[in-house]
Amino acid sequence: MRTRNILLAAITALSLVSAAKAADLELWRLDCGRIAVNDLDLFSDTFAYVGQKKTLTDSCYLIRHDDDYMLWDTGLPASLHHAEQSTTAPMAPTLDRTLPEQLKQIGVAPQRIAIIGISHYHFDHIGQAADFPKAKLLIGKADFDALKATPPPFGAEPSLLEPWLKGGATVETVTGDKDIFGDGSVTMLYAPGHTPGSRALLVQLAKKGPVLLSGDVAHFEKQFETGNVPGFNTDRAQSLASMARLQKVAKTLNATLIVQHDADDISKLPAFPQSAK
Repeated sequence: MRTRNILLAAITALSLVSAAKAADLELWRLDCGRIAVNDLDLFSDTFAYVGQKKTLTDSCYLIRHDDDYMLWDTGLPASLHHAEQSTTAPMAPTLDRTLPEQLKQIGVAPQRIAIIGISHYHFDHIGQAADFPKAKLLIGKADFDALKATPPPFGAEPSLLEPWLKGGATVETVTGDKDIFGDGSVTMLYAPGHTPGSRALLVQLAKKGPVLLSGDVAHFEKQFETGNVPGFNTDRAQSLASMARLQKVAKTLNATLIVQHDADDISKLPAFPQSAK
């Protein structure tokens, strides 16, 4: 009995130590624009969406890890603020609110953003990064290298990451998965195919449970069921493998999978300025 009590006390002590070390996490869903897709068939290389249209959301995310703040993706460029949306262009983006405007609403000064994690190099995910030039940029190495190519890859505007590409700001290029804070609470997951260095983000919230942010592994939930791959993805086989990986991660961890461009999916998280914990 005495041995059993000692073991129970030891287990309890270890649990208390783990609890004490657990980071306090909070997650906000930010509005980083919307894109009217007037030719949805761009998002299938098997002609699955001929004649269809759809409006995609462009969501970004703010993560508080104890007293540190991180942005996941930075949305459309501020130059598209209140831009008129064409009804004939294949894709027509616009931005209703900038990131600094939304951060101000919840009392977070731009200089408090310590880390910017980028899912991939497309302009609708790096658009407002330069508003936070003191932040460390985390980006897939293959994507960062691709931004230095001439001409730049499809959908990329390297000038949007100028502070880091020119060496004036801190950048860490990521290979494989990346445990961002070193405690398993926030992890970039290698998910190539859309671009060569694409990532998703796993956030281990205490109350909500794990949340898996898709990057552009898929653009709307239905793509996970059908396996439709955009013709502009850089690798079809990798795209399908990354879709399968995120689905398996979500199932294994019972995680909430959020497709960042899908209006129905992002509503699984509270609307700004509310947060998930």
